[in-house]
Amino acid sequence: MSEKPTLMIPHDGYVLVGDGRKALILRNEGTALEPRLRVQRVFEAPPNPPTHEQGTERPPRVRFGDRRSALEQPDWHEIAEHRFAATVAAALDRIVDEGAALVIAAPPRTLSELRHTLSDRVRAAVIADVDKDLTRHTVDEIQRHLCGG
Repeated sequence: MSEKPTLMIPHDGYVLVGDGRKALILRNEGTALEPRLRVQRVFEAPPNPPTHEQGTERPPRVRFGDRRSALEQPDWHEIAEHRFAATVAAALDRIVDEGAALVIAAPPRTLSELRHTLSDRVRAAVIADVDKDLTRHTVDEIQRHLCGG
């Protein structure tokens, strides 16, 4: 007896597999029962050197009357991940057709960032969120993780 798919991705449905540095947009060229995911687009974030190479090591100080206080050092990696998520979300907005289905597979932090940056139209297309980092897997492995088999 064959195993039933765990996730039904409709024909021409999209899958976004990503983390804070890489994202794949896949499209199901098969059917919901016999999926055949194919890469539509690949995104790679630009290099993001260590924090100490991106800014000052000592936080800047500000004066409030007689008091001096240190400002919080910006998290350059977090800023870069936010920009990357916004780039991917904008691409999804251009790619995802009206009435299309979208599955997002990403680690929790990336899922949260994407949820905040997706347009209402794309958010309405999301049929499932998968809390898993699959970016280092092949397309066949991604398909097996999502759809079973």
